[in-house]
Amino acid sequence: MPVNNRVFSGIQPSGDLHLGNYLGAIRRFVPLQQTHECIYCVVDMHAITVWQDPDELRRATREVAAAFIAAGIDPKAHIVFNQSQVMQHAELAWVFNCVARIGWMNRMTQFKDKAGKNSENVSLGLLAYPSLMAADILLYKAGSVPVGDDQKQHLELTRDIAQKFNNDYAASIAANGLDPEYFPITEPLIAGPATRIMSLRDGTKKMSKSDPSDASRISLLDTADAIAKKIRRATTDPEPLPDNEADLKGRPEADNLVGIYAALSDRSKAEVLTEYAGAGWGTFKPALADLAVAVLEPISTRMRDLLDEPDTIDAHLRDGAERARTIAEKTMFEVRDIVGFIR
Repeated sequence: MPVNNRVFSGIQPSGDLHLGNYLGAIRRFVPLQQTHECIYCVVDMHAITVWQDPDELRRATREVAAAFIAAGIDPKAHIVFNQSQVMQHAELAWVFNCVARIGWMNRMTQFKDKAGKNSENVSLGLLAYPSLMAADILLYKAGSVPVGDDQKQHLELTRDIAQKFNNDYAASIAANGLDPEYFPITEPLIAGPATRIMSLRDGTKKMSKSDPSDASRISLLDTADAIAKKIRRATTDPEPLPDNEADLKGRPEADNLVGIYAALSDRSKAEVLTEYAGAGWGTFKPALADLAVAVLEPISTRMRDLLDEPDTIDAHLRDGAERARTIAEKTMFEVRDIVGFIR
């Protein structure tokens, strides 16, 4: 039965976190604590679908956990943990591997993008990534998942897997006296004026840690000076800001910076344009830099403090994992009976 008030989401520890991770995910996680039971996961098992240096993976896992906490997620009131400490994720993922169809996986655009022309040589884990993502969510019977636009297809597949499992095992689910919709049809939570943050150097490309130019992204560990410098040097066009969103069309860099300002200030793009209509970049960029520093510097400072105390971060992750396992094992106890495993 769906736990409609429960939210699950995760972030992969595969490199330095940047502004896109914050505005597209972490910032949106924080207010959900007031209305939902929140489970936030560092998905380190997803990270190893491509090879990771073990020491770097541990560092990146702690960095994501530190970002959660520094941004305002309470690891005591809610659950923050790393995926690999809860073995039930892998166990349910295997069940879902046997429910999902290979054709479904082959149609995932992210797999095509990441595999490219080398699809025969990528890991099986990369192909099965969406099945593990479905297990992450459905293990906790989360009613909602805050996702970015690039994850909507994976969530749709999660819904397909839930529906097929419920149909395939309908008789067994009923025989065990369980809700016929055993796994919920999870709903996406997609909101905010800037869920997709683009590069500061090229507004047609997503902000990414893999971009060779450090100036293309704002790291959550950047200093105030670095944040301001990157915004001042961000690529723009020669035109002033328009007074309406329609006139941002065809101006990707302008649209991106206005979207960042809107997201950081919890306003709409229309409201930002009303305030800055006709302004040049010499006026807008300093205002955006001041806003970005005011929002991000306290988070980066807190993150650095936390990362100086890795034992504290690890204790939070262990505590969260223990509480997550309690929920996860209840689900797997039932799933084992449903699929016919002898306990």
